[in-house]
Amino acid sequence: MAFHHVRFPLSISLGARGGPQWATDVVELVSGAEERNSRWASSKRSYDVGFGVKSKADLREIIAFFEERRGSFHGFLFRDPIDFSSGDETPLATDQPIGVGDGTKTTFQLTKTYGEQFDPYVRDIKKPVDSSVLVAIDGLGTTAFTVDATLGTVTLDVPPAPGVTVTAGYLFDVPVRFQSNKLDVEISNFDAAIAPTIKLIEVRV
Repeated sequence: MAFHHVRFPLSISLGARGGPQWATDVVELVSGAEERNSRWASSKRSYDVGFGVKSKADLREIIAFFEERRGSFHGFLFRDPIDFSSGDETPLATDQPIGVGDGTKTTFQLTKTYGEQFDPYVRDIKKPVDSSVLVAIDGLGTTAFTVDATLGTVTLDVPPAPGVTVTAGYLFDVPVRFQSNKLDVEISNFDAAIAPTIKLIEVRV
């Protein structure tokens, strides 16, 4: 298997349904109290993109994409229609803290933090859009960096001084694969198509 750095058709993605999920075991005790255990260290996203298929042209595009990925064999990029930016839809270099300088370190993982008060979740962003990445050091924008869009890391030309905050803004995709090896579609009339279920599942990269 391989990972193909190609994005699922954006026009079809806009009709997708889905989002993050967690794996939590819940055991109810005799007293009625609960014991809960989270089995995953990070959330995992799933989507159904069948809702975005509206025409035979959409269907032909999906079939070609599905065949080239060999069903669920190869992974690819998916643009979540809601959660695709470090902040608002237009990224700012100060959107997300990604590290603190120590005078030596130059490479930082892009991350996005969800929540603020109780138990913020820090998500590694592994598939940023290279050209969209902005970086600031101590609040001041810089262009002295390179991006590895296959790993989601930023490497600064010069290590930040100790205690200096490094922040970043970016657009990003979700690494996914088709959940099934079978594509089940239907032509509803002259130029309309129905694809009741085309599920995608996030993959760890």
